[in-house]
Amino acid sequence: MRILGIDPGLRITGFGLIEQTGQKLAYVASGVIKSGEGELPQRLGVLFAGLNEVIATWQPDTCAVEIVFVNVNPQSTLLLGQARGAVICAAVSNKLPVAEYTA
Repeated sequence: MRILGIDPGLRITGFGLIEQTGQKLAYVASGVIKSGEGELPQRLGVLFAGLNEVIATWQPDTCAVEIVFVNVNPQSTLLLGQARGAVICAAVSNKLPVAEYTA
């Protein structure tokens, strides 16, 4: 089973892939998706498209997404939640099961 782990962020979203064979885990790949500067909808689109590319390239079987923690700044929490939504939508649109985990 190939597992895609995602650490969502509006500016930089990190990802890592591992392969599980029986009781063994092996590193497959890791990287980041950078949304750059610009308007929020375009940045979310970059995250969505970038994750679609990662999924197409590495063909994971399932996806794990980090749950957002509440920041002191509510606006930052809302923006992070939107980034998280974009990556979850990309996973679901590729028919991947999504599990959510705390850091």
